[in-house]
Amino acid sequence: MSSAVSKRLAGKTVVITGASSGIGRATAFEFARTAPQNLKLVLTARRIDTLKEVAADIAKEVGDGVRVHPVQLDVSKPEQVRGFVGGLPEEFRDVDVLVNNAGLVKGVAKAPEIAEEDLNVMFATNVTGLINMTQAIMPIYLKRPNGGSGDIINIGSIAGREPYVGGSIYCATKAAVRSFTDSLRKELIASRIRVMEIDPGQVETEFSVVRFYGDKSKADAVYAGCDPLTPDDIAEVVVFVAGRKENIVVADTLVYPSHQGGAGALHRKS
Repeated sequence: MSSAVSKRLAGKTVVITGASSGIGRATAFEFARTAPQNLKLVLTARRIDTLKEVAADIAKEVGDGVRVHPVQLDVSKPEQVRGFVGGLPEEFRDVDVLVNNAGLVKGVAKAPEIAEEDLNVMFATNVTGLINMTQAIMPIYLKRPNGGSGDIINIGSIAGREPYVGGSIYCATKAAVRSFTDSLRKELIASRIRVMEIDPGQVETEFSVVRFYGDKSKADAVYAGCDPLTPDDIAEVVVFVAGRKENIVVADTLVYPSHQGGAGALHRKS
């Protein structure tokens, strides 16, 4: 017997950015497991081969009730985002849920040593890319009756609420996401378009490996003595908010592991 959430998600088309790993990949699996009948997933990332593996793994686990369409997409490239919707097969174009998950952090430099390349890629991916994806999908939502309908779920961060040393640019990008999300929600209150943000605390993903330019030992040190959240933990929250009744907007969610009380407030076991 299917759950209420499964019934609400059945027949929907979900777009997830940054779906080749981490929270994005976990979110794809969580949607598929929750609504394994008549669901369409559009998974985007820069690594198309990895996306195809994710699609095959989902099919293996839940069967053909979930149709997966992988798309190579770098959200930091505006021209790629502009062509995204037009490039989708017709049956995947009627998008219902957009999960803006693609994002990254580079380095721990303080001003004035922040590399221009790192600054630019963080803003182009985390802010401009997220806004461009939202603008690409919104015309689909706005065509629907009664002012439009659809879900925009933005993955923010505790960093957007509490800036920390060595994270000035990343924190600034996530604060920008928070402001954009809140403004957009207010702009769309006459519609049935739901705008929601999920802000994770410490989550163990490839995130820290990217931050330290591939240095796994430095990345591992970030989580030493801690019991961080997993991508699956955040994926469950994403699917939970998407699965609420249409009149419910879970606008703002901050998710910590039990040992965390803030951006720098972590208890590490000895």
